[in-house]
Amino acid sequence: MTITARELNRATLARQLLLRREPSGVAEAVRRLLALQAQQPASPYLALWNRIDGFAPADLDAAFADRTLVKATLLRITLHAVHCDDYRMVREAMRPTLYASRFGHRFAAAGLTPADAAELEPGLLEFAGQPRSNGDMTAWLAERVGAEKKDGAWWGLRSYAPLVHVPTGGPWSFAYAPAYVAAAEGRFTGEPAPQEKALQALTLRYLEGFGPASIADVAQFATVQRARVRMALSALGETVEELEGPEGTKVYDVPGSPRPPADTPAPPRLMAMWDSALLAHHDRSRVIPPDHRRLVIRTNGDVLPTLLVDGYVAGVWRPVAGGIEATAFHDLPRAAWEGLAEEARSLGALLADREPNVYSRYGHWWSKLPEAQVRTLPV
Repeated sequence: MTITARELNRATLARQLLLRREPSGVAEAVRRLLALQAQQPASPYLALWNRIDGFAPADLDAAFADRTLVKATLLRITLHAVHCDDYRMVREAMRPTLYASRFGHRFAAAGLTPADAAELEPGLLEFAGQPRSNGDMTAWLAERVGAEKKDGAWWGLRSYAPLVHVPTGGPWSFAYAPAYVAAAEGRFTGEPAPQEKALQALTLRYLEGFGPASIADVAQFATVQRARVRMALSALGETVEELEGPEGTKVYDVPGSPRPPADTPAPPRLMAMWDSALLAHHDRSRVIPPDHRRLVIRTNGDVLPTLLVDGYVAGVWRPVAGGIEATAFHDLPRAAWEGLAEEARSLGALLADREPNVYSRYGHWWSKLPEAQVRTLPV
């Protein structure tokens, strides 16, 4: 069976709840989506606003507060929000990557070894039985490794150890100064899954949420070696099926998962910064046209809030006085502008109660954009 590039786009949009907003609770939606990018505190809220019919931000506040949803350094070694029942699976699958990235050169430069980390971790997690700030954690470490090594020790342990962020206030539950607590292991049942079993489970969930996808796509999303992904797919056997994608690329999928026709309508959306749908594949042309990639993914890794038109990135947006400024990288039809205007009114109502100038700290990127169609959409 073959699948075209446009069919891949529509399949991913369907699974990411971007072909229509669906009635869903926030916890159920995040489980379906698998993970939400959460480097910027507002982004999980805007991601779910784009996907849930009647989304209520207070529901997400509550899910973070009671840790039904947890925020931690996970996929691509960046902050993601996941369901508490998925945290262990994702972390176990990524443990070798987290270990290698956190206990490498920078950790060694502080005069520390992985053996030091193993010795420190149990006490650190006991100390983090209640919320602790960065200052609390480095002070605890300074008492054990010395002031000159504390920052290096914390740099490694804060991302490797099973720590999750706890709400610290602000309009989007989390402020920029984080607080940490040990992951609530008691909420999980059974022993931690072996890493390869966890990667098999993560691969299956990824295909359900972002597929069909290639080995390179899975490896990119999970930040794991492609060889490990091949082994995971082989172990999954008939649980997955192989398709022929564009240019003969092998892609894999879970039988029975949604694969809408290529001509399925895709409504306009105002996407959050770092939205997972834009970043979950090695071949990001699934959602971002190649000519636009350098415009929306900046040199330092910032991923701007984007306009999604007919299922593909068509520009960027930001709040300005009087509304939402939409910058289109190419001509858009009247119907697309009308759809974006309707989205802007809805977004304006959401932001008015939270942070009307959301993402304002990233405004400097707009001066680096080429000339384009710019409209202010009233809110």
